[in-house]
Amino acid sequence: MDLVPALQEPLKKVLGPATAKVMAEHLGLHTVGDLLHHYPRRYEERGQLTHLADLPMDEHVTVVAQVADARLHSFASSKAPRGKGQRLEVTITDGSGRLQLVFFGNGVHKPHKELLPGTRAMFAGKVSVFNRRLQLAHPAYELLRGDTEGEETVESWAGALIPLYPATAKLESWKLAKAIQTVLPSAQEAVDPLPDSLREGRGLVSLPEALLKIHRPHTKADIEDARARLKWDEAFVLQVALARRRHAETQLPAVPRKPRPDGLLTAFDDRLPFTLTDGQQRVSREIFDDLATDHPMHRLLQGEVGSGKTLVALRAMLAVVDSGGQAVMLAPTEVLAQQHHRSVVEMMGELAEGGMLGGAEHATKVVLLTGSMGAAARRHALLDLATGEAGIVIGTHALIEDKVQFHDLGLVVVDEQHRFGVEQRDALRGKGKQPPHLLVMTATPIPRTVAMTVFGDLETSVLDQLPAGRSPIASHVVPAADKPHFLARAWERVREEVSNGHQAYVVCPRIGDEDDDPRKDAGKAPKKKAAQDGHPEGDADKRPPLAVLDVAEGLAKGPLQGLGVEVLHGRMQPDDKDAVMRRFAAGETDVLVATTVIEVGVNVPNATAMVIMDADRFGVSQLHQLRGRVGRGSAPGLCLLVSDMPEASAARQRLNAVASTRDGFELSRIDLEQRREGDVLGQAQSGARTSLRVLAVIEDEEIIAEARQEAAAVVAADPELTGLPGLRTALEALLDEEREQYLEKG
Repeated sequence: MDLVPALQEPLKKVLGPATAKVMAEHLGLHTVGDLLHHYPRRYEERGQLTHLADLPMDEHVTVVAQVADARLHSFASSKAPRGKGQRLEVTITDGSGRLQLVFFGNGVHKPHKELLPGTRAMFAGKVSVFNRRLQLAHPAYELLRGDTEGEETVESWAGALIPLYPATAKLESWKLAKAIQTVLPSAQEAVDPLPDSLREGRGLVSLPEALLKIHRPHTKADIEDARARLKWDEAFVLQVALARRRHAETQLPAVPRKPRPDGLLTAFDDRLPFTLTDGQQRVSREIFDDLATDHPMHRLLQGEVGSGKTLVALRAMLAVVDSGGQAVMLAPTEVLAQQHHRSVVEMMGELAEGGMLGGAEHATKVVLLTGSMGAAARRHALLDLATGEAGIVIGTHALIEDKVQFHDLGLVVVDEQHRFGVEQRDALRGKGKQPPHLLVMTATPIPRTVAMTVFGDLETSVLDQLPAGRSPIASHVVPAADKPHFLARAWERVREEVSNGHQAYVVCPRIGDEDDDPRKDAGKAPKKKAAQDGHPEGDADKRPPLAVLDVAEGLAKGPLQGLGVEVLHGRMQPDDKDAVMRRFAAGETDVLVATTVIEVGVNVPNATAMVIMDADRFGVSQLHQLRGRVGRGSAPGLCLLVSDMPEASAARQRLNAVASTRDGFELSRIDLEQRREGDVLGQAQSGARTSLRVLAVIEDEEIIAEARQEAAAVVAADPELTGLPGLRTALEALLDEEREQYLEKG
């Protein structure tokens, strides 16, 4: 393996243990290569100064300014009772504003000598307020004279553009700049991952040149050149990793599965009381074509909430049963597995009664397998799986256990992909004599480029039209704190829906039982949620999130008194959950107060209204998912997003966006733009070690699409990349273990 010794060099050898320790702990930088890929966040132009007038409070800032005035004061204090305490006050200016710097005690001597009026320097510190004026206390600073410390300083500040790096309080931007200055010569030894033909064909600069230009630009054009090149690196190396996975999958053998001309699938289609949408027919054809090949299908089925994905998946499962195989549908929760089982059995009717009196000629058995089943029922189900009696199996993770054996597993359908890990996908694959075909369904719309980046090892099918008979959903934000009467009106609307014979959901972020005591961690729940969705406002609002049990009790005694109100949440016993869902589906309950356990797949056409409490605590895509539970019948749906957040907050803007559009793809773009990509490959949603440093998934759509084509061509010609040692090295750096796994999860 051609390693790049200079770039693999640990930082502690080059910069010393103390600096290296701070870089490792605070910025995740360990080697010379890591540091070279720590790019400037922006550039300060010499002469064009940071505006002191716009400094943010309580933030760590770096400013470039000139000393206007410096005064040394003596004062008495407990430590220096005879008036021997010293305080140096320095005023700096940049033309737009002035800022006070203060130094105390023994810390005054060096700045007193150096910060003379007229001196220009970079200053870094935390902005605070003293006597109603902004100040930096004990800021770190770097003089910009370049005449006292020899040529090294002159050279390092000679560029017209000063790079400002993502820094921490422990390590100022210019200390990072100096460290990078030290390792920059190693950039010459960076081995280029891009094939020469690709680089030259697209007019991109070499990698060593890009690294020099991003850290030491002389002009803005240098920065553009460097960024254009480094974006290609990120997009291309990532797409090569995905292309190699796709290539490896095509080398695996699989049993082709073709439906019989007048078998189970035909009998099922004849039973359907409606015709399939054009989209459902198109996607079904794509899936049947894949199933007929002798290597495993790997397909992602993206469908708007309620676009009929389950029906498409069921037809694929029936085609496999027709060809003598078995099909499995994996659901993320027991509630959802039971729901899928019920709806599949209902859709199939006597075709689901294989081996029973009254079962149709082509019928098969549809078996449910979950972790909470009784021993006898479980034994029975396992036997049906092993003998092949059950053509269709629906279940949770319980399906992956060692004891579960299949007669001939031909297709695995995974519902809501992001809830399944790599180990689970592999364990289930191992249940077939040969790798089964794989269909992954998600109702979270993903912009095309993100799908190419995150689910790049899967072929994608999109269902974007809703079946006929689906009703529109009106969505409104209810500002409960600003306008309490709006909330009262929301409950009146729920009563109106119920009096018209319909039902409603009320969704809360928390359960509210003793394990979930708000007093124990009042601040935690919102913080966690906020962090997860990349929305920091959660911590600003210290009230614990509203809980199902409290809200249900309050509604039953208050605004919804007299209506049938029940609760549903994840900590209930499976039988109780199922009983609650059955009563709600049968119309015996008016209002269901639940957690997000109803987010996916729950189908009650008579439910027309949904009130989401503390809606700002949920992510955009989650709100879109939840809203998709209403308006599933012929009556129009209503979704009310209740929030205490002020109108100007980012949280409210997010809710307004959800209320203003039903287009899940548009919402997923908004969500992504607000959250940024985080680490598209790793699970870290933020932090310095994001694998995408200059590539923005939404903005750089074209680069990603082109990189995917180039990568596919390179891998087809040379799957092992034997002729591209630099690309192999870059892949190894990208695919450390955690990311390798995340890639495999899709």
